[in-house]
Amino acid sequence: MNAPTRDFAAATTTAIFDADVRATFAAHYPETPHKLRHNLGHHPLLELDALAELGEMLPANSVEYNRGNLPIGIDGKPGSNGMTIAETIRHVAKANSWAALKNVENVPAYHALLMDLLGEIQPEIEAKTGAMLTPQAFIFISSPNAVTPYHFDPEHNILLQIRGSKVMTQFPAGDPAFAPDETHESYHSGGPRELKWDDTLMAGAREFPIGPGEAVFVPVMAPHFVRNGPESSVSLSITWRSEWSYDESDARGLNYMLRKRGFSPAAPGRWPSSNRAKAITFRVLRKLGMTPPG
Repeated sequence: MNAPTRDFAAATTTAIFDADVRATFAAHYPETPHKLRHNLGHHPLLELDALAELGEMLPANSVEYNRGNLPIGIDGKPGSNGMTIAETIRHVAKANSWAALKNVENVPAYHALLMDLLGEIQPEIEAKTGAMLTPQAFIFISSPNAVTPYHFDPEHNILLQIRGSKVMTQFPAGDPAFAPDETHESYHSGGPRELKWDDTLMAGAREFPIGPGEAVFVPVMAPHFVRNGPESSVSLSITWRSEWSYDESDARGLNYMLRKRGFSPAAPGRWPSSNRAKAITFRVLRKLGMTPPG
């Protein structure tokens, strides 16, 4: 897949994450959410025209967009905004929409950008959680005041704010009060990542306001929602997996099978606890064709 047709020379040769930022990241990774600074600036790959071209060339399963005036909690996927992805992005300031371009690392120019960014913090990542696996990148384009509803994600994640502002509200990862074990298990067996919302959950919230040049780290499966600021927004999410995160996913898959059979399995442990025994069991069952589709 080729990059959009324009000149995308590197915007800067300056390190995106400086030494102080890398030290902050190392002190908090992988379990503690925190803010970071970045020097990515208005990179040409992340300008609206470039993103509109990118949206048009990506396969359908790599593009998600919908109306942005959503509640924090939704039941299933929200409805369409009635526009094309290119129209949504080019007119995001007035489109009342939210758009996500997924797995943009499959486009060479964006892959290079992702690997440059992750390469700067790879030593800090691998010192804690081992080999950096499955690097991916996602780009979010949001209208003023748009909401990304309450959900979780299976990756280690840094969200870099490029233009506009937003507030990410995070909740403790691994706490069933904020994301029940049954919901985790369903997700890892092919279910949705959206979570049920209740206003009482805000007692455990931690808010991270970010603007251009700022970023926030999101631990694996930490529930969160995002509310955009008064201007349109572009954010870049750089993600990776670890052996631990894959073990957690597969342990959840095994627990799903056990719960279906009437058991009440213990939840996987958070890092650095090992979930290897359950993960290996699930992988063996999957290889034998004994796991549910997902």
